[in-house]
Amino acid sequence: MSTDDIDDSAAPLIEHLSELRNRLIWSVVAFLVGMMICFTVWNPIFNFLTQPICNALAERGQNCGLFLIKVQEGFFVAVRIAVLGGFALSFPFIAFQLWRFVAPGLYRQEKGALLPFLISSPIMFFLGAAFAYYIVLPIAFSFFLSFQQGGFEPGTVDSARNELASIGFQGSVEEYLSLTMKFVAAFGICFQLPVLLTLLGKAGIVSSAGLASVRKYAIVVILMVAALVTPPDMMSQLILFAAIYPLYEVSIFLIRRIEKKREAKLRAEGLWVDDEDDESEGPENK
Repeated sequence: MSTDDIDDSAAPLIEHLSELRNRLIWSVVAFLVGMMICFTVWNPIFNFLTQPICNALAERGQNCGLFLIKVQEGFFVAVRIAVLGGFALSFPFIAFQLWRFVAPGLYRQEKGALLPFLISSPIMFFLGAAFAYYIVLPIAFSFFLSFQQGGFEPGTVDSARNELASIGFQGSVEEYLSLTMKFVAAFGICFQLPVLLTLLGKAGIVSSAGLASVRKYAIVVILMVAALVTPPDMMSQLILFAAIYPLYEVSIFLIRRIEKKREAKLRAEGLWVDDEDDESEGPENK
């Protein structure tokens, strides 16, 4: 290879690296802008996130109060909310930059296959986060608060206060935010299961028959994941399992539809070979 050929092959690489740098810079700028916006309104965002615990406390006749255990705790909570909120705000722009960088190197069919998954992924994450916030968190906090006793329970008489040690909730702001975000992130990520499996089915890496044949193993894996990503209480784990396993069955249904469309297309082109016909042809007939 001559020097001119090497220079010509190096030029496109430099152009791609330059484009990647520019898109990364714009993505970082978008994230920083979103982070600064969320930092200015971190208090309303936190108030919104405290609604599940406040509602659970109100049902027990208790005031909703969280405390700053450490002096710097309030600042770090504001920074964490700003980081998470900034990423959420800037994600559509970051995904668009990623798509613009990758799309020129894809064929038309690949673009048509990948784009729906880029759109459905944040939608499924939002659905999982909403499911955790509106359904799972109220149930979980109601369960956790049921272990209070003594003067913290409504309708408790003075004699019971003398006989029982008072056990009540005095939550840390940082601890509460960490627990809430763990729930939201866990359900948001787990709701990506049909997106991931359908994409693998579209690429031909997995099949509906293969997924259906390993259902019993999938149940065990989902239970293990639920135990890892949720707090150590059986109720949260069962709720996560009850939400994720139907998505596994939905994935099998979606992949089966993709396989039927692929088979119909190949049959129309005369390229489809039935497995039974292929097996009936012995070595001597081929």
